[in-house]
Amino acid sequence: NTMAQLDSEVKEECLREDLKFYFMNPCEKYRARQQIPWKLGLQILKVLMVTTQLVRFGLGNQLVVAFKEDNTVAFKHLFLKGYSGTDEDDYSCSIYTQADTYESIFFAINQYHLLKNISLATLDYGENEDNRIGLKVCKQHYKKGNMLSSNETLNIDRDIEIDCVHLDLLTLSETAQAWKQSAFFRLEFYRLLQVEISFHLKGIDLQTIHSRELPDCYVFQNTITFDNKAHSGKIKVFFDSEANIEECKALNISGSTQKNTQYVLVFDAFVILVCLASLVLCTRSIVLALRLRKRFLDFFLEKYRRHVCDADQWEFVNGWYVLVIISDLMTIVGSILKMEIKAKNLTNYDLCSILLGTSTLFVWVGVIRYLGYFQAYNVLILTMRASLPKVLRFCACAGMIYLGYTFCGWIVLGPYHDKFENLNIVAECLFSLVNGDDMFATFAQIQQKSTLVWLFSRLYLYSFISLFIYMILSLFIALITDSYDTIKKYQQNGFPETDLQEFLKECNSKEEYQKEPSAFLSCVCCLRRRESNDHLIVIN
Repeated sequence: NTMAQLDSEVKEECLREDLKFYFMNPCEKYRARQQIPWKLGLQILKVLMVTTQLVRFGLGNQLVVAFKEDNTVAFKHLFLKGYSGTDEDDYSCSIYTQADTYESIFFAINQYHLLKNISLATLDYGENEDNRIGLKVCKQHYKKGNMLSSNETLNIDRDIEIDCVHLDLLTLSETAQAWKQSAFFRLEFYRLLQVEISFHLKGIDLQTIHSRELPDCYVFQNTITFDNKAHSGKIKVFFDSEANIEECKALNISGSTQKNTQYVLVFDAFVILVCLASLVLCTRSIVLALRLRKRFLDFFLEKYRRHVCDADQWEFVNGWYVLVIISDLMTIVGSILKMEIKAKNLTNYDLCSILLGTSTLFVWVGVIRYLGYFQAYNVLILTMRASLPKVLRFCACAGMIYLGYTFCGWIVLGPYHDKFENLNIVAECLFSLVNGDDMFATFAQIQQKSTLVWLFSRLYLYSFISLFIYMILSLFIALITDSYDTIKKYQQNGFPETDLQEFLKECNSKEEYQKEPSAFLSCVCCLRRRESNDHLIVIN
């Protein structure tokens, strides 16, 4: 019995020491066991490298976006007759007469034919889906019916027919332009739904040559749509251009080198290696923590005959490590995509941007963990953690009221107000009002065509603003303030102790492991800090 009791005490003391060492910060671990904080140094290095990688990728992505946008604007000026340079709402321009419709269609076709003589860009004709060079013109219309104007009746078959014609460069080169006189271009506007002109163009972005990189080659899939579905006397003209990056073939640029590209690829590979090392270390820490958690749960159940509370069990699951692992995985995948884009094997800039941008966000958020080792900075983390459950429950209740106002505003004010046209715009407008943005313009833009609707809009807007700004938003702030006050009192009087903390409190063996730290780490961060009044500074 004596040996068993001694063995049990040794296991308990060993468990207590392991637990206390696990919950130490990196500097305390170094003072206790001379364990160098590799993860801390690796995370600092990763923050610098990931940020540098993101900045370089963002600068290159800016050139790609600017090139696409500039080409889209140039195409609109080239192919849209009467384009003023400013889009009308969500479409490019409008047509109101039959003559203008024919002129606009023929203008776009002629501009395509004369492209190389009039365009300032390095453009060439591209092949469409049928591997043919030229224009594809399609028109949609109802099946032919009878339009009787004498008794003001309209007889139309609702089934839709689609007719298409392909105009190659040889056909467009005909001097008589016989294609204009074909029956295809005799439009019956009373049953016409839309006319669509589609063509492909090739372009090259030479901006990257200045940074000693290979240029990107683009294929622009352009579509001009003359929309007459409403039959309101107004044809809306839409222009859509989708740019795809492809590998440049037979590219010969004298005087340029690819050293810059090689250096970037090596740097990206090094970022991947650093993230892999961080991923392995954090995964190892989580595995060891789960093993330690199982040891503590088994011991507590065996000695005290009861289970550990959920709060103590979650203490072993380090959310920061989970965040770092997610960030590392996203950085690795994003870096691989970036290397493929740099090598001109892939063109998915959007997915790469999302992965690298989100991973960098998580990396910088993870820096808060190391600031939390200091009591003066830890108040933010503690307040967020304490207020999060109450804030989520409060937002769930307030969200129901918000959705109700969203649906109500959309269905009632949608026909009379630009900011209430669809659900997405209504939600954005109401969120702006909650933050006090653009209030007067929202009140003033309501159309006074209906006195009843105008009165309803005033009641709607006044009640929403009063309810959310003066009540709901104030309660939201009060929840966070209450959590901060609670944390402030705990810092003054001490935090309530859980079973885990009481168990660790009995450990007095920490000093046995302490050794004199090295001079370098002592000067940097690992000197034992004297007792200070940091919490008093925060409170005051």
